[in-house]
Amino acid sequence: MKRLVRWLSAISIAIVCMGFLAYSQPAMAAMDGEEPMRNTVADKMSTAYGKKLDLNNTNLRYFRVLQGVYPTLAGLIVKNSPYAEVEDVLKIPGLTEAQIATLKLHMDEFTVTDVEESLTAGADRINNGAYR
Repeated sequence: MKRLVRWLSAISIAIVCMGFLAYSQPAMAAMDGEEPMRNTVADKMSTAYGKKLDLNNTNLRYFRVLQGVYPTLAGLIVKNSPYAEVEDVLKIPGLTEAQIATLKLHMDEFTVTDVEESLTAGADRINNGAYR
C-alpha cells in the first residue's frame, strides 16, 4: 500500500509540473483594436535625451560627467526644473558668476525635453539607488 501511495504521489507531482510547463500566456501583441503599449523611456532615449543631458529628466548622478557641475550645480538644476529651453538654466536664482561660467561652458551638452513621469517620479531623480 505504501508503494502505491508513493507511486501515485510521484505521478501526480509529475503531472502537475508538466501542467505548469505547458501553460502559456496570450501574447500582448494580440490585443485587437487597442493601442499598443509604448515604452516612453525607450522612445525618449532615441531622441536628443539619449545623446545629451536632459535638464528636465536626467538623474542627478549623470551630471558627474561634467567637470564642475556635480554635486552643487547639479542639485540646483534638478531642484529648479522644469525648463522650457536650455538657456533657462542660466536664470536659476542665486547663481554665482563662476557657476554661470561653468554652465555656459557645458551648454552644448544639455538638452530640454518634456518631463517624463517615469523618469522623475518620487525621489528617483535625486537618488535612484543605482550605484556604480
